[in-house]
Amino acid sequence: MLLGLTRTAAPAWTIDVADDPTDYHRLRREVFVAEQGLFAGSDHDDLDDDPRTVVLEARADTGELLGGVRLACLTATDIGWWSGGRLAVTRTARGTQGIGPALVRAACAHAEARGVLRFDATVQAANEGLFHYLGWETVRPATVVGIPHVLMRWPLQRYAAQAAGTKAPLGPLLAGLHLGGPGFVGDDGAPVPGTDVIAACDAIVPSLVERDPEWAGWCGVLVNVNDLWAMGATSIGLLDSIGARDASFAARVVAGLRDASAAYRTPVLGGHTQFGVPAALSVTALGRTTTPVRAGAGEVGDAVSLTADLGGSWRRGYTGRQWDSTTSRTADELAALGSVVAATQPHAAKDVSMAGLLGTLGMLAEASGCGAVLDVAAIPKPREAGIADWLACFPGFAMLTADDPGRPVRTAGPATTAVCGELTAGSGVQLRWPDGELTHAVPGAVTGLGLAGEAA
Repeated sequence: MLLGLTRTAAPAWTIDVADDPTDYHRLRREVFVAEQGLFAGSDHDDLDDDPRTVVLEARADTGELLGGVRLACLTATDIGWWSGGRLAVTRTARGTQGIGPALVRAACAHAEARGVLRFDATVQAANEGLFHYLGWETVRPATVVGIPHVLMRWPLQRYAAQAAGTKAPLGPLLAGLHLGGPGFVGDDGAPVPGTDVIAACDAIVPSLVERDPEWAGWCGVLVNVNDLWAMGATSIGLLDSIGARDASFAARVVAGLRDASAAYRTPVLGGHTQFGVPAALSVTALGRTTTPVRAGAGEVGDAVSLTADLGGSWRRGYTGRQWDSTTSRTADELAALGSVVAATQPHAAKDVSMAGLLGTLGMLAEASGCGAVLDVAAIPKPREAGIADWLACFPGFAMLTADDPGRPVRTAGPATTAVCGELTAGSGVQLRWPDGELTHAVPGAVTGLGLAGEAA
């Protein structure tokens, strides 16, 4: 036996999703009807009849039910608003075994795994302290069947963590460089001084290049042309830099670049290739416009619209992370998608990047000196994509624009456009729900790059 190594006994019970919640419903009646008198006759409600409702049960090794909790969707179409409730533990299992807190933690983990964006619970006032201990936040007092309760919320950090992980280091890292020049700090591309040329540069994650070199080559064109389109520019050429272990691997990357170059009608003008090194790809794109649209020119009160191509499907091997709508589009369809910002000339625009929809909106708002609110129920998304993944993924083609309320976004071929929010005073991004409630999604600044400043 190693010094200091101790053996921890496995718990005498486990928590799992109930296949048949009959025993749990019986326990609920014992607790909430017979014992506490909160309900007369039955505590059954419509949520129990919803096939989406999930019951988590704690059972002893013998199979005996020790406790349970219910998770339920609160909207007819699932937009990520769920509640936890009807937490019940048998008399003999209360207190010493920690089953109640364990069920609460399991419910939170299950909700996050399902992509829930807002997870509420209305708990009896006497249990508020326990829920605080478990990490929940108090929203406001409530009354249920005449008994004091508290509406509480589990703080979901997925989008704040994504934005922080992808963009937060930029401000300190790039301090003093004044990227983009006056008015264009934080933009997707940079105007070349003294010309009408816009330059954009993006590298593809090395692990993606190694795993799927053809797709990486396609994406090298896709992400850079999107950056030009976000500024209202027309793409005119590409430069690429490829690292590969050998010529055979490099040929696969080039095949993706070649196909995308043809589809986006943007020639590869030159670049650099190096063999005998780990997989890598970086692409620079050049475009032209005399009226570049800035990401940081939004104003408080502007309507926020999302224009997105909802066709396609999850890229094989990247479910929930990369939506592929572009490889099935014709060159004419792609050109129509890319015309939306140039044709509309909104106050501000930004294409949805690896920071996801919420992180990207946070960057647009930050550069504009604003905050933003997004209406969850109004966000256009593919039928096959869950709302949580759609808000976090790289979506192929999706463009955020901010403009005067009522001013329409120009038609963009196969894309779908919807007004789904507005820029507000303050900072960060909040989600607005059908009941009018606001929840925080991305608190404060995303990049730390600051305001875009005045246009040159």
